[in-house]
Amino acid sequence: MDITLQVNGVPHTVAVDPRISLLDLLRERLGLTGSKKGCDHGQCGACTVLIDGRRANSCLALAVAVDGSEIVTVEGLASGEQLHPLQAAFIEHDAFQCGYCTPGQLCSAVGMLGEPGPSAVTDDLLLDPALTPEEIRERMSGNLCRCGAYPGIVAAIGEVAR
Repeated sequence: MDITLQVNGVPHTVAVDPRISLLDLLRERLGLTGSKKGCDHGQCGACTVLIDGRRANSCLALAVAVDGSEIVTVEGLASGEQLHPLQAAFIEHDAFQCGYCTPGQLCSAVGMLGEPGPSAVTDDLLLDPALTPEEIRERMSGNLCRCGAYPGIVAAIGEVAR
């Protein structure tokens, strides 16, 4: 079956098996290997991409289900040679060690910054709270870092959020 996607600003029409995940399409068919296959169960966040501006685990999304969507992977965050502010902040705050989770962390953080409203740790559920370290940790809790670079990740996101 043919699907059409806009991936990092580039249109693609691809014939796919209806069972292929978006992650496998991105990595194996389009050559975009930034998104990682960590657990293949949606539990680690290494495969996080933006689908129509919202963060999603690409290992859980069937490619046919996102037909017509705009996909942004870590390769699409920078503008030419100009890093996305989060990418620059991750470097400045040493927010990665092995780097395996970094693409998912970055895409998730970009999506998170655009998501208003309270979280599970917000005291007043009627307010859109400031992105304190506690709020950032809660909102990024679906993205695991096996190296434990969380302090740098939280600091980098906090800097960009301000």
